[in-house]
Amino acid sequence: MRKLWVGVGVGIGMCLSFIGLLVLGVYSAAWKLGGPGSGAIGLAEGSVPAAYRSIVQKWGNLCPALNPAILAAQLYTESNWDPTAESHAAAQGIAQFIPETWATQGIDGNGDGKRNVWDPADAIPSAAKYDCELSGDVKGVPGNVTDNMLAAYNAGPYRVIKAGGVPSISETQGYVKSIRDLEKSFARPVGRVAPSQRAAGAIYFAQEKLGTPYLWGGDGTKEDNGRFDCSGLTKAAYESVGIELPRVANDQWNAGAHPKRDELLPGDLVFFAHNLQDPRSIHHVGLYVGGGYMINAPYTGAVIRFDKIDTPDYIGATRVTEDGAKALPRTNNA
Repeated sequence: MRKLWVGVGVGIGMCLSFIGLLVLGVYSAAWKLGGPGSGAIGLAEGSVPAAYRSIVQKWGNLCPALNPAILAAQLYTESNWDPTAESHAAAQGIAQFIPETWATQGIDGNGDGKRNVWDPADAIPSAAKYDCELSGDVKGVPGNVTDNMLAAYNAGPYRVIKAGGVPSISETQGYVKSIRDLEKSFARPVGRVAPSQRAAGAIYFAQEKLGTPYLWGGDGTKEDNGRFDCSGLTKAAYESVGIELPRVANDQWNAGAHPKRDELLPGDLVFFAHNLQDPRSIHHVGLYVGGGYMINAPYTGAVIRFDKIDTPDYIGATRVTEDGAKALPRTNNA
């Protein structure tokens, strides 16, 4: 829930004309900004919980086929950073090792004399080591070595070698694509993040909802009398332009790359968290419109309105892409 001290929304009438200009300007801005450059892969600020950031950064550079952003994308996909996660198939810990694989691949990453699948300081290094071992198994296979490594992680190296690359298995192809798309969300941008081509439509949708009363859990349906909560509004705004976001604010965080504060463009999702070192603590999201303002559904008793984004709980922003949204794991949380 949005905290009351966020600030009072500015006048809607004045801002409607302001937004009209912004919507028209989104696409022209796209022509003026360059795309990402090249360089060493680091982690975007706030993309990985602080407790694991240094481990992921270190072990993500274990071999040429791996980088910290790919390792982060795998861990996020496997467990959403939960070191206590356990699947129905008995996959365990933050890296979701099954006991048989852990028995051969688990290492004592923190040097305490124990190999503990539930300890991220062991499990994260073990995941990196396993990735790199697989990359060695498929190093002679044609195609991109990282894609082949990820395919081997999902389907086994034999199938990758036999297929001469990523095998024609829908699950494996989807796994490789999802990790590579999520990589963009975890990687520190080099240069400016490419502008969104659908931002104007999302802003237009949200603009039309200004003045609508807030409803906790609201999705804007007939049953909700057209009312929204914060993530319900941003989900519906991007759904109106053909991009399906998860329902919960902190799940929407990884739907694209993370532009810096001074690189924000209209249409970016802006996020607010209780702990600025941990994206799992995100509690609010809005749609940036420019000039330091967002459209958002703040809290019970308020209406959808404009608010400033520069508050003590601002953690960062996401430039939504269709591929990034499709790559996100879906949860049943409301």
